[in-house]
Amino acid sequence: MPPADIIKAAQQQLTDRCLKRQGLTPPRAEAPRAATPATRDSREESQRVADALFGAGRTELSLTLPTGYSVRAHTDGCLAAAQRTLYGDQRRWFEVSTIANNLKPEAAHRHRSLAWVRARHRTELSDWHSMRAQALRRATAQLST
Repeated sequence: MPPADIIKAAQQQLTDRCLKRQGLTPPRAEAPRAATPATRDSREESQRVADALFGAGRTELSLTLPTGYSVRAHTDGCLAAAQRTLYGDQRRWFEVSTIANNLKPEAAHRHRSLAWVRARHRTELSDWHSMRAQALRRATAQLST
């Protein structure tokens, strides 16, 4: 299994367990949607699951990219807890992964080469690689429990 899939599987396992501890059913992308309109109860349940999974209220993490776009995330919720378990420092992971995932848009925005942008973010990319390696070790251990 590729490293990204190992990390994804461990994150899924961690978020599922977190939701179940709260008495919620983890959502599944492959689950077919009912053909009937959603009821008020089902919408409320979906909102409870989303809040538990992604966090609720004011976002605590925010990063404005050179392109002008702002990316935000919560530090509460099951996904945030899974990220802390796997990556250690959720705030730093949020920063470096957001930067790493937006190198091409930054290069286009700045009219610079991708190599130039990568060199500009050398520290963030080094941290990204270190944190990914740590997450892979922790994910492998998580999946073997």
